[in-house]
Amino acid sequence: MSRPMQYDREEALGKAMLIFWQKGYHATSLKDLEKGLNMKPGSIYCAFSSKENLYLLALDLYVRRSVARFQAHMEQASSPLTGLAEHLRGFAREGIDDGARQVCMLTKTLVDVTSTAPDIAAQAKIHLMQIRQAFADAFASAKAAGELPVDADCMHLARRFQGAVTALRFELHLDTDQTDIAALAEDLAREVEAMRLSPPGTQLPLCAKHLAPSIRKE
Repeated sequence: MSRPMQYDREEALGKAMLIFWQKGYHATSLKDLEKGLNMKPGSIYCAFSSKENLYLLALDLYVRRSVARFQAHMEQASSPLTGLAEHLRGFAREGIDDGARQVCMLTKTLVDVTSTAPDIAAQAKIHLMQIRQAFADAFASAKAAGELPVDADCMHLARRFQGAVTALRFELHLDTDQTDIAALAEDLAREVEAMRLSPPGTQLPLCAKHLAPSIRKE
């Protein structure tokens, strides 16, 4: 009897993630997975139990990688708010083949399966909250660093920031002109920078005065 083909689980999940992200849960066939993972149907089911479970594992990998990249970026930033602003600007620098030029896999999942695969949709919502929490943690770091008021609502700011990221990725998905994407990213980044508290005695820019009330808890 021949021995089963060896495979790297993380590598296989990475390939499955890209296939599912590109085609969606329902449109991805077993043939697509066989070809993309270079695995026989029996091996796929033996390793991952079912197509649904493989999709859930792929979603989990997508989130882990996304959060890890964001946190690594923030660790290298000169300050939390600068890191958040530069994260937005970074979308204007994505290459034509970069995965970030697609709509977020979690957003795409909710559109694809909310009415047909509620368990997957529920998990996608949990993952979206995990990413939002990573953003909230970054705003909390900005508060601790004195860049934001002590009463700033970090989760509210994270919700707005997540919306900005979603908007940028949607424009990339639409192949919007790069100049327009760069202009939008710059506008959104400057809104984040305008939240920064000025040193005592410094006149706040007009845009910062306008935004300041919205970053505080009710």
